[in-house]
Amino acid sequence: MLCLAAVHAGDVDEADAAVRRKDFVTAMTLYRAAADKGNPHAQTQIGNGYYEGSGVKQDYAEAVLWYMLAAKQGHADAQNNLAVMYERGQGVAQNYVEALRWFKLAAAQGDAVSQANVAAFYDLGNGVVQDYAEAVRWYKLAAAQGDATSQASLALKYLKGQGVLKDYRKAYMWYDLAAVSGESTAIKKRDLIASKMPAKQLLEAKRWSKDCLANNLKDCDWQK
Repeated sequence: MLCLAAVHAGDVDEADAAVRRKDFVTAMTLYRAAADKGNPHAQTQIGNGYYEGSGVKQDYAEAVLWYMLAAKQGHADAQNNLAVMYERGQGVAQNYVEALRWFKLAAAQGDAVSQANVAAFYDLGNGVVQDYAEAVRWYKLAAAQGDATSQASLALKYLKGQGVLKDYRKAYMWYDLAAVSGESTAIKKRDLIASKMPAKQLLEAKRWSKDCLANNLKDCDWQK
């Protein structure tokens, strides 16, 4: 068993190296050797290859098959990717309920992208009854990991008072954090909110943002 695992690891490491040098044909061959032995990372990478058409002809249905193999082994990336396929109806019939199920499985493992996707499903009411409060809960989990889109979405929730009490200070704070995380539109939105805030509230919001950053984005809603 130990020797077999070492062979798997060697195949996967070589395949990963081939991807980095953009030799996708070689990568897919090496991944296939490991994937056929049940390696979930290799199975996910083969799914990615078929999804993107890298090293093989693009085939969404084939991508779904490989994602499913890895997802059933609990591979978070595969679960998220499979959920995306169900959400978009690529290689499989569109099914928001099934998409949300797989997003939740990946999100439960702490995957920030999946947490953001679960939040968006509750936000929009896709595959589930629309629930802004539940959306906020999931956005916060992803935002605490630095997900800029979730941080900006939280800002909007505080701006509109959806799922939370309306609060310009928190809206400013989350847009400011989103800007730090690289959200391109966050600065303009943050500054627009600032122009409507009393000076005292603006100073408070800036302090919250600074303290949140200093605390590595943990417990950023201690103010409530």
